[in-house]
This record gives sequence, structure tokens and C-alpha cells, in this order.
Amino acid sequence: MTLVAPASASTTGLLIAQLSDPHVCRPGLLYKDVADSNRMFQEALDHLQALDRRPDLLLITGDLVDHGHAEEYAHVRQMLDRLDTPCLLIPGNHDEREPFRQAFADLGYLPRQGPLHYCVDDHAVRILALDCCPPGRHHGELDADGLTWLQDTLRRLQPKPTLVLLHHPPLVSGIGYLDEYRYFDADALAAVLSPFSHIEAVLCGHVHRLMARRWAGTMLISCPSTTTEIALQLRASAQPQSFLAPPACLLHLWTPQQGLVSHLSYIGRYPGPYPFF
Repeated sequence: MTLVAPASASTTGLLIAQLSDPHVCRPGLLYKDVADSNRMFQEALDHLQALDRRPDLLLITGDLVDHGHAEEYAHVRQMLDRLDTPCLLIPGNHDEREPFRQAFADLGYLPRQGPLHYCVDDHAVRILALDCCPPGRHHGELDADGLTWLQDTLRRLQPKPTLVLLHHPPLVSGIGYLDEYRYFDADALAAVLSPFSHIEAVLCGHVHRLMARRWAGTMLISCPSTTTEIALQLRASAQPQSFLAPPACLLHLWTPQQGLVSHLSYIGRYPGPYPFF
């Protein structure tokens, strides 16, 4: 994993890959005693390396590991260090803030204390990352200091195409067992973001599904997990379920001509290709 370095914004634009919720475990252990999340995360990284166009930047939107153990982060680091793509990370509710900070402190963008909010402005698209994970809790929220940091940062910087990262999507999905630990008080966050027209999208993880909504004057998009898919069940009485469905990532292509276009990219080998025309 390389340190963040400037990427050019020619007419080909900036290709940003997003992975989420790999839930890496200690070597030899399975996620939920079922899924080989470590192998699947490595396959996701290999998938990005094998694309017909190599991403300029990789974003990972939380739950890098399953229990927040230093040994888990060391395993993530071992896999990421093989990449030559700059990588930006945020924590999720399964991460632990201090082991996370320690594991990636040398990358240079994480604050030395407090919540892991940061801004990286080395690319044609600015990245504003938010740590919305209260320690010891599974829902998402920003406290007053976090909202103030976000607002002050947006006001201080010149307008520029911007992506906002947070783990929990600030929406009600209709999947009851997900919504119990969603991002709370979405209206307060929307009030901070809405006045700024240069925010291309808000990118999230957490829900192990692709979701999209027009929100706060921009697009809100959640990324699938590299490991499991949480079941789409809209009945209020539905019980939590997950599946070993095809893992996927998102590819966000930004160009000066049209802004951001986001693509779903399935990970793995499937029958084909077949001629389209």
C-alpha cells in the first residue's frame, strides 16, 4: 500500500475503487464461522489489480476487521501493503479506534488523537472522511464536535469536487434489523452538507448491500461487502439473515466533463464473456 500521491485529472478522469466491510479475521478463522473473509478480501484486491484500468485510488469504508484486534489489523496491513494503489481507510462499528489508528498511523492522514476525521486534498476529487462510530456502540452518529469539524472544513476550503466518506448510511432502508443500528440524526448531518453544491456523493458501507438515494443535495451510495450480503427483507417481522452472495465493489469514475459515474463490479469468475452484438 503506497502513501497517497497526487493523481492527474486528464480527460480520462480519476478512477476510484471502493471496497467495504471485509471483516478480516485472525489468520485461519472464518467470519461467522462460515465465510473465509480473509481469502475473499484478498480476491477483491486481486480483482482491482486485474481490471482493464487500474484504479487511481482505493477507498475502504469501514469494518476492515471483525473484532478490532491488533492481529487482525496486521493481517489487513499485510494484504494492503502488496498494492501499489493509494488507499484511504475509515473505521466501522466492528473496528476499534486506537488499534486502527496505530495500525495505519504511518500513512500520514489519520489524526493522532480523537475521532478519525480527516481531509485528503491530493487528487482532482477531495476526500472528506468521517469517523461516525461511537466507541462501544454499533449505530452511527457524529457528535457536535464532529459536525463542527465537517462544517468548518467545508467552509475553509475552496469549492472543489468532493466525496464524503462515512461508514453508516444516514437513511432508513426499510430492512428493520439494519435500521436498528443505522446512522442516527441524519437531519443534522444533512443540514451541514446541503449548502455545499460541490459534494459529488456520500459513500458508505455497513449495510453489506448496494443502496442509493438522493440526499442532502447529493447522492448517497452504499457499497456491498467483499464477504457476505445482508438479506433484503422488507417485512417488519423479518429475522436477520445473510448470504454468501457474489461479492462486489464499486468503481467511481470522475471526469471534468460529467462528474461522477458509479459502477457495480462483481468479484470472481463467472461464465462468459459472450458477444453482445
